Amino acid sequence: MAQPPDLDAARRRARETLVDDIGRAGARSHFRAMGIDPERLSGPIVGIASMWTGTMPCNLTHRELAAAAAGGVEAAGGVPLPFNTIAVSDNQTQGTPGMRASLVSRELIADSVELMDVAHDFDALVCIVGCDKTVPAALMALARVDKPAVVIYSGPMRAGTWHGDVATIQDVWEAVGATRQGRLARAELDELERVACPGPGTCAGNFTANTMGLALEFLGITPLGRTMVPADALDERAADAAACGALAARLASGARAFLDRRALLNAMAGIAASGGSTNGILHLLAIAREAGVPLTMHELVATCDATPVIASLTPGGRYVATDLHAAGGVPVLIRELVAAGLVDGEAPTVEGATLAEASAAAPAPDGAVTYAFAAPYKAASGLVGLRGNLAPDGAVAKVAGTERRRHRGPARVFESEEACITAVHAGAIAPGDVLVIRNEGPAGGPGMREMLSVTAAVVGVGLGESVTLVTDGRFSGATRGLMVGHVAPEAVRGGPIAVVREGEQVTVDVDERSLRLHVDDDELAARLAAFESPPPRVTGGVLGRYARLVGSASEGATLH
Repeated sequence: MAQPPDLDAARRRARETLVDDIGRAGARSHFRAMGIDPERLSGPIVGIASMWTGTMPCNLTHRELAAAAAGGVEAAGGVPLPFNTIAVSDNQTQGTPGMRASLVSRELIADSVELMDVAHDFDALVCIVGCDKTVPAALMALARVDKPAVVIYSGPMRAGTWHGDVATIQDVWEAVGATRQGRLARAELDELERVACPGPGTCAGNFTANTMGLALEFLGITPLGRTMVPADALDERAADAAACGALAARLASGARAFLDRRALLNAMAGIAASGGSTNGILHLLAIAREAGVPLTMHELVATCDATPVIASLTPGGRYVATDLHAAGGVPVLIRELVAAGLVDGEAPTVEGATLAEASAAAPAPDGAVTYAFAAPYKAASGLVGLRGNLAPDGAVAKVAGTERRRHRGPARVFESEEACITAVHAGAIAPGDVLVIRNEGPAGGPGMREMLSVTAAVVGVGLGESVTLVTDGRFSGATRGLMVGHVAPEAVRGGPIAVVREGEQVTVDVDERSLRLHVDDDELAARLAAFESPPPRVTGGVLGRYARLVGSASEGATLH
């Protein structure tokens, strides 16, 4: 964000005196302790933000990439200053209280990157991102500091193979439900568990992480054609990182040049065209808020409405992220959407060309992984915005891996994710039911947990084509079926989802863009007037603070 004039002037003076002013001797002494000659400090100082963690495979290569990026900065005459922040595994926390930390981590990561820049006043930044929340978090931080920056996506995991077919983590979660119902032997689940995730990288399908990685190319803030290179192709990845480090040392434009309204709408078109995650909408809204860009959920879903799906990627298609790279990568999609007028090809890229110029040499769609705009894989996007008396401020439906466009059924009301999972596993859910899970929104959760354990269980027990889920929480990018999340206002903030009663009819209509509870308006108003929010689940620590300060999912669930 822009600094007050007096603070900005003080910052410039501090930077100018770093090389030889008497008062900065202490700072130079510490640079010398790291082997950095103070004479080099007159060149660009580049912060390298790595989201490395040893707690999951998604970001496991970030140390190597940070070292390579640092080498690139040095080769360009700059001084690299690497630092680390955190990341939370959605997969390892799925279906547990730990999932409450996932969306919260997005804010903490953004704060960490911003705070390091406040402290060390980098001339430019390189952000190395991977798993779900690290991509939007880095972009949120870069929007705040608005300095020259390059983002490096560390790449997808290769898919596994099981019974001769491609296997991903999505298959594991769905197999859990099948095993609990006796539809799959435990030995089969154990075998799938061993082969589905064969190495480092983000989850192999076009789930949230790869959705956001793909969006980076549509934003132009990363070199085109490189996000879907497999994470374990480490030599290739390290060469990319070195080039990005050198590029960051030479850049002049601030990050907001790549995070304006045009770029964010371009990214939304790319997410929709690839059959990407509902979380993409949540994250783009958050980035827009940090960048000071007026952008609404309605405008994002309008972009989705206008965009066909031109890639067959899981969970709504057949292929995985590394297959997209082999078919020419994200530039294939960019070129198709630019030609169709759904992406503004005049938007800039960090390497200097426009999006149209940078994608012009991409190969033609192969008709398997990628498709021409004129003959799309699916005519309509799988991301749909809904409104109605059950979601006055909006909700987001995901229609992936299903042909259903409308569902009406009795509400089965659950006050938490765990209660719903228990019912699914107990065989207490019938075809036609509408599973209503509330108190799992940004404030109510707190943390707006993903519901992959529920949606995968529903699919695993054979109800994927006959049951719909409606929640103020959110979904994993691996979710498939007719599922509705991000219901706003959320239950604890007095949204109508708080007063739905067991057995009442609920209709989800994708074509009409509506989410309706079949209760008389006066009755619904009376219930809402009498509603008292339940006591918060957490009052102290980071989760308690988040619950008090977080805004609506319809605005990106950022902190006030």
